[in-house]
Amino acid sequence: MQILVTGGAGFIGSNFVHLTLAQRPDAQITVLDALTYAGTKASLDGVLDKITFVEGDIADAELVDRLVGEADLVVHFAAESHNDNSLANPWPFVQTNLIGTYTLLEAVRKHNVRYHHVSTDEVYGDLELDDPERFSESTPYNPSSPYSSTKAGSDLLVRAWVRSFGVQATISNCSNNYGPRQHVEKFIPRQITNVIDGVRPKLYGAGLNVRDWIHVDDHNTGVWAIIDRGQIGETYLIGADGEVNNVTVVRDILELMGKSAGDFDHVTDRAGHDLRYAIDSTRLRTELGWEPQYRDFRSGLQATIDWYKDNEAWWRPMKAETEAKYASTQQVVQAPVGDAAEGESH
Repeated sequence: MQILVTGGAGFIGSNFVHLTLAQRPDAQITVLDALTYAGTKASLDGVLDKITFVEGDIADAELVDRLVGEADLVVHFAAESHNDNSLANPWPFVQTNLIGTYTLLEAVRKHNVRYHHVSTDEVYGDLELDDPERFSESTPYNPSSPYSSTKAGSDLLVRAWVRSFGVQATISNCSNNYGPRQHVEKFIPRQITNVIDGVRPKLYGAGLNVRDWIHVDDHNTGVWAIIDRGQIGETYLIGADGEVNNVTVVRDILELMGKSAGDFDHVTDRAGHDLRYAIDSTRLRTELGWEPQYRDFRSGLQATIDWYKDNEAWWRPMKAETEAKYASTQQVVQAPVGDAAEGESH
């Protein structure tokens, strides 16, 4: 199978490449990535000699047409996904998430190539902290930021191209990912690397905002379950029942790293900070037989801490750049919690 992976040098995409080559050694993978701030070829160390890497933009119609024409399957991870950045400058999110997705859809339509679209639970907006409901495939879209609205728009483009043109596509909406190779500006890796460096973590507001965490490898096995067994034109939610509030995440990181659970600082909350995300992945589990490997959040968190401890050469250069950026703008922030497609570059 010839597979084109967009955003394959970003967080989730690079882990997808590693997982696929480990489990499907006959797969022929081409990675298309623009290597913006969140993408790095270092995330593909160990497999670069087994793949074809192309540096380029998913909004480049000529390039995308050529690469899609050589593929049997397109898995679309590439996205601008930093909520704070979308508030400061929405245009790159429109360019990548909407125009880029349109460009890919036109190419897979032309060449009749199977397409899987990776999206986020943030398209549904947020839930009240005491709401017993969780997001499902029938939840109405209610995005709250330029980032999530452009991801919602990209999902709707896919649905329209399936219905109007018969494109062979599926969609997945996933909860917050964590694990190896996540950019250190994101919530969990920033706290881990801060603790390694002896810096006290910082937490938005009271830290009561809830996210539904899933290990990146579990997300990617869910993606493959949908590609292999999902119904064309359908949407599946990927989640691991990992609802945890932000203050608990920080305390867990501190305890697992041998520090006091209270060794952190509160900072002013960000504008429009969604309260709670929660995924109901019943359909994926019952119809496609998928189950997560990391059922206990703390065990997955410990594995993630161990990876960052063992791979300082990977994150140290971007750590210095990230902290310098915050210092230059006099930002004292927690770091964005992130989303399902976080850290990918277009």
